[in-house]
Amino acid sequence: MSDHYSPVVEHLAEPETAREEGRRKMDWALQHMPILSELRESFVTDRPLEGEVIAMAMHVEAKTANLVELLADGGAEVAITGCNPLSTHDDVSAALNAHENITSYAVRGVDDEAYYDAMHAVVAHDPTITVDDGMDMVKLVHEEYPELIDSIVGGAEETTTGVHRLRAMDADGELRYPVFAVNDTPMKRLFDNVHGTGESSLATIAMTTNLSFAGKNVVVGGYGYCGQGVAKKAAGQNANVIVTEVEPRRALEAHMEGYDVLPMEEAAAKGDVFITTTGNRDVITKEHFENMKDGVLLANAGHFDVEVNLEDLDELAVDRFEAREGVEAYELPDGRELNVIAEGRLVNLAAPIALGHPVEVMDQSFGIQAVCVRELVENGDDYEAGVHDVPDELDREVAEIKLAAEGVEYDSLSSEQREYMDSWEHGT
Repeated sequence: MSDHYSPVVEHLAEPETAREEGRRKMDWALQHMPILSELRESFVTDRPLEGEVIAMAMHVEAKTANLVELLADGGAEVAITGCNPLSTHDDVSAALNAHENITSYAVRGVDDEAYYDAMHAVVAHDPTITVDDGMDMVKLVHEEYPELIDSIVGGAEETTTGVHRLRAMDADGELRYPVFAVNDTPMKRLFDNVHGTGESSLATIAMTTNLSFAGKNVVVGGYGYCGQGVAKKAAGQNANVIVTEVEPRRALEAHMEGYDVLPMEEAAAKGDVFITTTGNRDVITKEHFENMKDGVLLANAGHFDVEVNLEDLDELAVDRFEAREGVEAYELPDGRELNVIAEGRLVNLAAPIALGHPVEVMDQSFGIQAVCVRELVENGDDYEAGVHDVPDELDREVAEIKLAAEGVEYDSLSSEQREYMDSWEHGT
């Protein structure tokens, strides 16, 4: 255990009250998580994770907490901290810490030093598996605790940003244990990124500002899966959607979907609401702020707070003030005010009222996480160091559980159809 950072309950004034409230949130979420509920039955019975120590850096809120408990109920010892200083719910963190197999170091609103102190405290448990949201844990293990690598079976990574970083690390020959790219598997990407990011980002902006999207120009920075979701849901709320892109095929895709596609320089003058979803830095910078209309909303739905360049905005501004809880107004010399939501951090998790993705899509993503951890324990020796796709049969298993829970029936191939599809000999 770390001797310089203590579990969450020692940071709270009323840990018992917090624990009860956190448990209530978890129970509500679990009612709407049929995949985790079904997996829980087999995990509790079979205890497939017996003897494992799982280190996690995640958004510590009610939905994640149900994954954490599932892993602990499957026999693992779990140590967890946050992966974003503003996405932790202290009450949920306290509820997790009450579980005999879980230690939670996640505390909301910590500074950078405490954020990393908590991560060191987690790694001090000597993990055999890492579960990440953004790759900070994998990076810390490789850079500062290389002696643990031999005893780590593998890991799982939740996000686009984290998988992108992992692939870069792998390409450099620096990733020394296997990690499943949970983000890239269909049951995550097609639902969590599209429906989850789209719905929760827009809902959070609407609730934080009490403003409507109807008739507004909404500029979506990036047209990957997250951007596609934001654009689709904004259009569904009667916004005029403008997409900015750097990749020609995605720009064409957005154009063919009926959206306006413009360079950010031009979009800056037209937008009422800006939502970045690229995973890259400097999507909106000084030259763009200078051209924006008075009263615009600036929000980021990418993992890190680098997409909207707030240093540039701060240099331009003559005044900054809290316009509303979760909204900081930057006043420019000519009197225009540009409004930044949730400090430019991941808007659907970092705004004061943010609740993250809808429960149903996170049930899918966390179901994938759980079966990936189970796979590492059962068949970890089959995987070399590096980034791995989630095995298709695991992705399919989670889809089948979800469809059964929804009461959706679907067709299957006959033996003749299967033979036809598998053969190259059938011609005209």
